[in-house]
Amino acid sequence: MEETTFSQPEIVDIACRSCGNSSLHKVLSLGNAPAVNTLLNQAQVRQSEPTWPLDLMWCSECSLVQIIDALPADTACRDVAYFASFSETLVRHAQEIAADLTGALKLNSQSLVIEIGSNDGYLLQWYQRAGVPVLGIESAKNIARMAEVQKGIPTITESFAVALARRLKKENRQADVVHINNVLTREANLNEVAAGLKLLIKPDGVVIAEVPYLKDLIDRFEFDTINHGTLNYFSLTALDRLFRRHGLMVSEVETLSIHGGSLRLYVRHLASGRPAMSVVRMLAHEDEWAYRAAYYREFGQRVEHVRADLVTMLTKLKAQRKRIAVYGASAKGSALLNYLGIGPETLDYVVDRNTLKHGQFIPGTHLKICSPDHLLKDKPDYCLLLSWFAADEILAQQQTYREQGGKFIIPMPNIRVA
Repeated sequence: MEETTFSQPEIVDIACRSCGNSSLHKVLSLGNAPAVNTLLNQAQVRQSEPTWPLDLMWCSECSLVQIIDALPADTACRDVAYFASFSETLVRHAQEIAADLTGALKLNSQSLVIEIGSNDGYLLQWYQRAGVPVLGIESAKNIARMAEVQKGIPTITESFAVALARRLKKENRQADVVHINNVLTREANLNEVAAGLKLLIKPDGVVIAEVPYLKDLIDRFEFDTINHGTLNYFSLTALDRLFRRHGLMVSEVETLSIHGGSLRLYVRHLASGRPAMSVVRMLAHEDEWAYRAAYYREFGQRVEHVRADLVTMLTKLKAQRKRIAVYGASAKGSALLNYLGIGPETLDYVVDRNTLKHGQFIPGTHLKICSPDHLLKDKPDYCLLLSWFAADEILAQQQTYREQGGKFIIPMPNIRVA
């Protein structure tokens, strides 16, 4: 391995939330940012909005990249407007993995599938339709209620922790399969979750974990992923070390295109055997970059260039009296807008398919959220596509707008106009 120090290192004496290493390296500072997971109403727009430091750190011991300054609990828990079923791509993705696992693991009416962060039942519904018993764990009460009422998914409205896992085990409700998709990224106590997962699965059970992949984030400059709602940015190396610390192992790994590039891990009890070659090869490949200080330093420098290019493009279009709307009111989108430092002086409004977001405002920039139908009525010249990871799906949905002369600016992984 190369020397794990920066040429001019800024080392912060804060413990890594995974391995406990007491010194972390600062990779990138995105300034102070609001809680991008929380949309604002009309009254809140007129109030002073708090912000928190948004600094990206790297642990040279376990390779975890992380945001240290988590939001206060009462702020972080208000993200209840995201319903997974609004994404056709995500629902189709869920249907495929459920069908594959039901067949491969021979799941039946005697099995149990649990999802942590089950949202509105977008995934568990497919197991249920196949006759496999399911249980959701979802801390947002309104989303859990929708899963129960609309899809009939039994749901526990708690945050997942060791105590809940211990209770389910005592009730003989250990799982054959536990899904935990894009939850580990938000967890401030990773060791608590990993310990709970070990209790939750049967001796021959499997945890299917999906997380955005750190290497894709860095190589594609996906800095919109960096926000207070995403505390952890994982390499396989960091995850392998986390799970082994708690008697689990990554037995298989797959790369996925969803969410701009993700990993799907198959995690089993440590005593169940050896990891597949897919794991061995990826860990060996990561050894070439996961501990290289220069890799992270170069990322920080290149992010600054991407930001500058996008701001320049939008500023020039505005100077030409072009009208620019925005598509996507997600946390990623809010993070990108706040980091760019652009708002109503350059952009007109935001559109999003989620009807629960209509009439609310983006934190920081205070842009109003409207229905996508507004693009056809208002006909802005350009639309900045913040949901760039679903570009193909959205461009197809907005074909009429494009036929009428509207153009989409796709900022990632390279700026282009479609």
